[in-house]
Amino acid sequence: MSEVEDLPSLVSIQPEATVSRTVLSEDGLRIVLFAFDKGQVLTEHTAAMPVMLQVSEGRLLITADGRDTELVPGKVIYFSTRLPHTVEAIEPSKMMLSMFDTRQH
Repeated sequence: MSEVEDLPSLVSIQPEATVSRTVLSEDGLRIVLFAFDKGQVLTEHTAAMPVMLQVSEGRLLITADGRDTELVPGKVIYFSTRLPHTVEAIEPSKMMLSMFDTRQH
């Protein structure tokens, strides 16, 4: 069993920056926390495995599959492997990225 407490406190929003920190890396799952200042962007990219995004603070604009979606606390977005997407901070925000490694070991 692994546990991580008080996730939002483990990253802080920095002026004009995007900050990331891996907080859990276990068989089949990696959790990375991100903190974005307003206006910060992760340009279009893909993930080599399925991922899930959740916001703990703020609002993010997620663009994927030809659609824009606002990600707010309480909402979850799931992407299949290699789906191109962008992330833009509408306001200072904190996000949890869960990466699911489905490859056989």
